[in-house]
Amino acid sequence: MSSPLDDAWPGSPAYVVLRLHDGVIERVLESGNLDEIRPWASVSKMAVAMAFGVEIDWDLHAYSESVGPRGANFANLFSHSSGLGLEEGDPMVPIATRRVYSNYGVDYAVKAIVGESPAADWLEHRVFRSLGMSSSALLDRPSFGISGSTNDLAKLAVAWLRPDGIARETRDRLIRPYLPDLVGIVPGFGRFTPCPWGIGPEVRGDKEHWMGDWPPASFGHFGQSGSLMLLNADEGIGVVATGTEPFGPWAVRLWPEWTSVARQLALAS
Repeated sequence: MSSPLDDAWPGSPAYVVLRLHDGVIERVLESGNLDEIRPWASVSKMAVAMAFGVEIDWDLHAYSESVGPRGANFANLFSHSSGLGLEEGDPMVPIATRRVYSNYGVDYAVKAIVGESPAADWLEHRVFRSLGMSSSALLDRPSFGISGSTNDLAKLAVAWLRPDGIARETRDRLIRPYLPDLVGIVPGFGRFTPCPWGIGPEVRGDKEHWMGDWPPASFGHFGQSGSLMLLNADEGIGVVATGTEPFGPWAVRLWPEWTSVARQLALAS
């Protein structure tokens, strides 16, 4: 059955639209090869944030624990407010003064947690195994290195919505804007004032970009591989997608409308 989501996305996208009804997840719509293993790119940060939430629940680490360069804490590192640049050696700004998107900061935080142990094992034990994400694995850096099926990405989305893998209060803290008034840049979409971000997930706020007409509390992430996860806990809806066409101008044009249509389909179910 065709849907308004099937047109315009180049390559071979796969997606699942989700709705939570009384604790039960309904797959409102799905399309594409949901079992093919694809790179998630920066959507990997949603799994990393979930794993950090487990650390919080088990009292192994704390949001305010200073671990980063110049005293940055875990919340700074995961919310891109540590002052670190995109990659190691890039220009830095003072902590908590600007939202500077930083793969290096996320990797630094994970290293502070796992030490000399493999980050792949940490994600397997904290997230993949417990959620039944049998096709997912970390193949590169934690900030962007997970590959897995779209079905597994949907399982991770459900765990954020319900939530399954972490306590509800932990989920709520992770998706609440941290230092909400910071100005920043969303890669590919430009500068926003403010640029809210949770402790891992991006939060929409008033930004006009890839999250379309989703409410301000909506959260998620997109990746350079053409993947995305977008969720709203209050409405109990979500959409995940992977693609074969890397992120580019097509996504900047398409995603605002595409995600808006996905939301309307989920709410109408």
